[in-house]
Amino acid sequence: MKVIKIKNRKIGDAFKPLIIAEIGINHGGNVKKAFKMIDDAKKAGCECVKFQYHIPDKEMVKNNEIPGNSNRSIWDIINSIYLTDKEEHEIKKYVEKKNMIYLSTPFSKEAADRLYEMGVKWFKIGSGECSNFPFIEYLANFKLPIILSTGMNKIEDIKKSVKILQKKRIKYALLQCTSIYPTPQKFINLNVLTTYKKIFKDAIVGLSDHSVGNASAIASVALGARIIEKHFTSFKSWKGEDIPVSLDPLDLKNLINDSTNVFNSLGNFNKKILTGEKITQKFAFSSVVSIENINPGEILTKKNIWVKRPGTGEISAKDYYKLLGRKSKKFIKKDTFISYKFIQ
Repeated sequence: MKVIKIKNRKIGDAFKPLIIAEIGINHGGNVKKAFKMIDDAKKAGCECVKFQYHIPDKEMVKNNEIPGNSNRSIWDIINSIYLTDKEEHEIKKYVEKKNMIYLSTPFSKEAADRLYEMGVKWFKIGSGECSNFPFIEYLANFKLPIILSTGMNKIEDIKKSVKILQKKRIKYALLQCTSIYPTPQKFINLNVLTTYKKIFKDAIVGLSDHSVGNASAIASVALGARIIEKHFTSFKSWKGEDIPVSLDPLDLKNLINDSTNVFNSLGNFNKKILTGEKITQKFAFSSVVSIENINPGEILTKKNIWVKRPGTGEISAKDYYKLLGRKSKKFIKKDTFISYKFIQ
């Protein structure tokens, strides 16, 4: 069975979904805001919070590229929010003091090195690095489990990335993702989860969701998602590029509860009568009864027998057709449960 274990938390098909509160860059470079979001995620019942480890000059050259959810260049955004190495250590320590799981996305080799030195238990790779084969290979050398988001990538390139992880024997998860902020419902493509389960037999699958609300994330559980990542903020009134697609504490609490309820409702693949259903059977099922007085020697037909509730008679409705054409041994009064001892 494919399982990723982080501390005492097992992640896989047999376990309830792990909800990752993606704090990301919503702290805006303010550690106190980061602590506030950690506290609020904890109060909402969240097990895991995720950050992004940025070292601007190591992950990009200066540029003027503007993301679709901003009016600033990506260079200006990252330079305004990145944290120092000391601050990153403080945040990890604070998360673990809360008995929560710390996760972070490195955007450079140097960031990965620092996270490893901090003692991280796994890596999250963002969609932008999904087909960054040299970087994936670099991360795989740490021999830690990897969660890989797959937005903006074709299945052919995802296969190449997975092959790198498989070659290194890395436990991994694939998250369906659409890199549009916010993502319209029609582009979330939850059915890709089914595709991933068929193609990548050793993968845990999940959803990195940038849509507004919880509907798609909750629905993904029924299709096999066992990791759900959503952006998170303490207040939707805060400023930041990712705030509009972020959950607040109540949203997060609802997502955790609802996704767990969906998971618990999945059951198994066998359809059988449950013990708890048997009491309902008694009044809900029907039995064969006489609908007219029936004389000795009279033939049982659709005119003198039918099916009525409750299901406590000797002969159930499903055996009705077996009785047609048989003869009565005795007088049967109208509205009497038919018994085999009454008929020939």
